[in-house]
Amino acid sequence: MDCFSLSSHPFSPSFLTKKPPKFSSSLSLSPESDPHPPSSAKIRRPQTPTTLKTTVTKPTHITTPPPLNPPLNSKIPKNPLRNLINTSKPPTPPSNPLSNKLWLSSRISPPEEPLPSPEITVLPSPAAEPDDPRPPAPEFRQEGKIFVGNLPLWIKKNEIAEFFRQLGPVKNVVLIKGHDDMERNVGFCFVIYGGPTAASAAAKAVEFDGVEFRGRVLTVRLDDGRRLKERAEERSRWAAAADGSPEVRKEYRSKWHEEREVSRKEFRRVVESEQENWQAVVSAFQRVKKPSRGEFGLMAKYYARRGDKHNARATFESMRARGIEPNSYVYTNLVNAYAVARDMRGALACVEEMKDEDIEMSVVTYSILIKGFNNIGDAEAADKWFREAKQNLTSLNAVIYSNVIYAHCQTGNMDRAEELVREMEEEGIDAPINLYHTMMDGYTEVHNEEKCLVVFERLKECGFTPSVISYGCLINLYIKMGKVSKALEVSDAMESHGINHNSKTYSMLINGFVKQDDFTNAFAIFEDMIKEGLKPDAVLYNNIIEAFCKMGNMDRAIRIVDEMQREKHKPSSRTFTPIIRGLAKQGQTRRALEIVDMMRRTGCIPTVETFNVLISGLVGKQQMAKAVEIIDDMLLGGIAPNECTYTTIMQGYASLGDTGKAFEYFTKIKDEGLKLDAYTYEALLKACCKAGRMQSALAVTREMSAQHIPRGTYVYNILIDGWARRGDVWEAADLMEQMKRDGVSPSIHTYTSFINACCKAGDMQRATKTIEEMEAIGMKPNVKTYTTLIHGWARASLPEKALRCFEEMKLEGLRPDKAVYHCLMTSLLSRATFAEEHVYLGILSISREMVELGLTVDMGTAVHWSKCLRKIERTGGELTEALQKTFPPAWNSLDANSNKIDHNIADVNSDSYFNYENYEENHDSSEETGSASDDDDNDDGHRFWF
Repeated sequence: MDCFSLSSHPFSPSFLTKKPPKFSSSLSLSPESDPHPPSSAKIRRPQTPTTLKTTVTKPTHITTPPPLNPPLNSKIPKNPLRNLINTSKPPTPPSNPLSNKLWLSSRISPPEEPLPSPEITVLPSPAAEPDDPRPPAPEFRQEGKIFVGNLPLWIKKNEIAEFFRQLGPVKNVVLIKGHDDMERNVGFCFVIYGGPTAASAAAKAVEFDGVEFRGRVLTVRLDDGRRLKERAEERSRWAAAADGSPEVRKEYRSKWHEEREVSRKEFRRVVESEQENWQAVVSAFQRVKKPSRGEFGLMAKYYARRGDKHNARATFESMRARGIEPNSYVYTNLVNAYAVARDMRGALACVEEMKDEDIEMSVVTYSILIKGFNNIGDAEAADKWFREAKQNLTSLNAVIYSNVIYAHCQTGNMDRAEELVREMEEEGIDAPINLYHTMMDGYTEVHNEEKCLVVFERLKECGFTPSVISYGCLINLYIKMGKVSKALEVSDAMESHGINHNSKTYSMLINGFVKQDDFTNAFAIFEDMIKEGLKPDAVLYNNIIEAFCKMGNMDRAIRIVDEMQREKHKPSSRTFTPIIRGLAKQGQTRRALEIVDMMRRTGCIPTVETFNVLISGLVGKQQMAKAVEIIDDMLLGGIAPNECTYTTIMQGYASLGDTGKAFEYFTKIKDEGLKLDAYTYEALLKACCKAGRMQSALAVTREMSAQHIPRGTYVYNILIDGWARRGDVWEAADLMEQMKRDGVSPSIHTYTSFINACCKAGDMQRATKTIEEMEAIGMKPNVKTYTTLIHGWARASLPEKALRCFEEMKLEGLRPDKAVYHCLMTSLLSRATFAEEHVYLGILSISREMVELGLTVDMGTAVHWSKCLRKIERTGGELTEALQKTFPPAWNSLDANSNKIDHNIADVNSDSYFNYENYEENHDSSEETGSASDDDDNDDGHRFWF
């Protein structure tokens, strides 16, 4: 099983045992560094005597013990503490890498209070304590940062940056403003240089001290870190008081600071606890006085979760207007807002802003971009940004890998998904259980049952316990493959392990039964769910609505929508689409439009797809006038028809053979700049072939070649059908050969159309050879193929061979449909006047089968068959008695012996009761056209039944 490499460690929860982490340190040691540093981090290296001489001010009272005074010519050792350390045994370096880093930092950092030298003892005077000239700790000092004072109060940041940019690239300007007035400066700022020349640029900037700038004499000094140290100490005091201890009293600089801190805490509490209360969150944010970057970033994050890109952008711009520069965290939240709103163009614009301002994208930013492209189904763009993240970032995490793998699984590109999983293992990143579920969903999309089960077993081997989601992935697999019985087995196994169903697994099972038109079991599952105490969600309501629509119970489906709203579930277009389609198929256009209005009232805005469903239903009923009126209603509502709308109209006119109207809407597609695809040309071809204009059809195929639109199986089927209607078996045969030369595989519909051409031409020998050719390549004839062949034998006046073909069809396990019985009985009755025994017995056999199946013919067919029977049995007999059982009930109310039958019915000719051309038209391959199933189309093709 080579789906992807998996870890062999029995206790590892990952695909592969994770590699040890690599530690990288930004500290570099010179060659003179001591290779064996002391293990104690408390021992500090003292300053040299030269440093003591220049930095320590000698106090008035100094007590120097004579024995410790070194001679003037004595050599002071480089390390005065050398004698305090046992030199016989070198110190052992710490084993912990983190402790080693701490030891290095304590060694490089200057001590806060230097230890006195053994040779010199300095006692400070208690009367006067000199100022501490030592610089602050280096952790508070920022390289390339300078202090600029005595600035005009009206100065702007861009003016300061432009003035100091002449010495080097300015990374940031921190302009200090008053805490009580956001618009007033306090007269000083900090300029931070960036790039490799930051330190030298800052040193040169000090030379600007005393330079006149905008009417003021500047004070420029290197930043000593004092302000950052004070802020750190202040934060420490505040953090110490945050535990709520009564003995610790929090200190604020003013009442304003206290109120500000309280409002900030309240804002964070509201964001965490009342996320659904939008007004409460906004009000809490507005009560914060002088929000910091953290508050602005948190507010942008809140809007991002809601997909509110407009308010997120407004918050971002408000922060900038207050002089607060965004960082990577704020930009990432802004990108997330656009991504959740599915506006990836806006998200990419935010990324360009980040790059223009030299703000590095983090792994979270890349993950959000990849997830955003997942939501719009653009796996190629998601993979592009993943490759960029891999190139720019030193390390990736499981989240970003899971997002890009999910993108490829959704598009069915499992080879790339497996490649990414192997790459993830090689990086030593542990795979979470969600990644297993993602891979199972991917294999479900491509219907790869074997590998899906492999991942499920591997999930258990790696120490994960299968959850309801794990079993739900398997149930979804079998439902999509049409194996509902297998899905029920998985359901039983899940329950045997003590895992209860949730609403999603119940929805999957109900959806599986609805697809198979097994409404009894679908509603039984629904009742089981209610007994378990689970409440239906929007998805489950949609499945129930679809079940009622397929049953034709539209009133009940509409009541389910009302119940759905009472349960506070918002209907979507998925809710109303089956209802609109069902009403349109029933010809209830007015009610379908009322559902569209109901859709608007519930807050679900109808789209062009909604109207396309309505138009498609009307076209299926050949109500073209009403379908065209729907287009006018769309235009009045401000909804522009798309190419699918016009193509559906073209298909309707094509079924009627109205070539002129089909070309008219084809021209509209061109004039409005819409995309011409294969479906549009197929509709046009169908119109030409239906009208018998085969030369126009060939012209359409030439234009398709000029537009580089390939001719698929369905295009060849349309052309073969066109030549078959004209009985031109030679042209149909040429198309079959050309189809093979082009590498297009014939389908069962292709062979059926060619057999129809042979039957129309009376070449039943070639039709029989075609059947043998199909069986040779492993393609078995279906009901339509046998029906076509039976019709051909009937046209050839060979009912005995038609009867033999009928028996072969039943031996193959195929169930004859109404058209087969109709065609076969008509053929037998046409030869019944010769009183052949096999014909006589065939009529009796077919009659009994029709009665057993409950098939009843319409009045026109009954009249035609009755006329044939009178030629055989003038006064009635066994055949008449058997066949009249298939006649409609109204037939018994007529006096068949008294010629009181309406002449309009009696004059029905032999072609009107069964239109085989309509049968061919309504039995196109549903796999190729994407149309309704055969059962739906049969009602239109056999309109003389029932």
